Amino acid sequence: MAKLDCALDLMRRLPPAQIEDNLAGLIDLAPELMEDLLSAVDQPLKIAFDPVSKRDYLLCDYNRDADSYRSPWSNKYDPPLDDGVLPSSKLRKLELELNDVFDIYRSLYYEGGISSVYCWDIDDGFAIVVLIKKTQDQSKKGQPMRGAWDSIHVVEVKEIKDRAKYKLTSTVMLTIDTSNDATGSVSLAGSLTRQSERDGIINADNTHISNIGRLIEDAENKMREALEAIYFAKTREISDTLRSVVNTTELERRKNMSNQIGDAMASKGKK
Repeated sequence: MAKLDCALDLMRRLPPAQIEDNLAGLIDLAPELMEDLLSAVDQPLKIAFDPVSKRDYLLCDYNRDADSYRSPWSNKYDPPLDDGVLPSSKLRKLELELNDVFDIYRSLYYEGGISSVYCWDIDDGFAIVVLIKKTQDQSKKGQPMRGAWDSIHVVEVKEIKDRAKYKLTSTVMLTIDTSNDATGSVSLAGSLTRQSERDGIINADNTHISNIGRLIEDAENKMREALEAIYFAKTREISDTLRSVVNTTELERRKNMSNQIGDAMASKGKK
């Protein structure tokens, strides 16, 4: 366990933009930790195509069994797996409904991208993961900017009569790359993870779908605001500290003027 903790701590300290290469290197060094590392380290989501439903879907550790991945649309593994783990019929019905709902959510909030939802049974309830990936390449429109947003929302649901307890763990990974003559090459990459819990009533008006939808919507809005503060406001603050747009002579003149105004107001107050 100590070896795994050291590996996870190392992954947190390495550059986020190189997470896939770093994880592969760690697995080569410690192959016995492969399953634990793959389940504990979030990676940028990859896209696969379901030839049965003719739709794209997202890959993660939660729809993986051995080296095969299950499609949320056809419920089949690729490569085919005879004994692959499948959700119960009740959960499969919920999974299909959630995929339809979050496909609409993705279209409204992201105006593009791909979403996938997977369900599985746990003790005293069930769990789901909601995946959303959006990539943008403005270089095709003549603007030197590319970016990717990956959302991973894992929800554990414990049911108690007509109520449910929801535990959400959300991770958002953001990468932005731009390069032009004015700024040179600029690359930003990182991830943010947050947890929250909420109790909910289960009835005709408050289903699992609506409760989970509101929980994830709130989490994404808060994390988007946090990412804006971390990535852009903080970057601008550091940039301004390193090099001011105004030269030192002008800054000194403004400082002297401010001091003179302050002294004049203080003198007037004494009179």
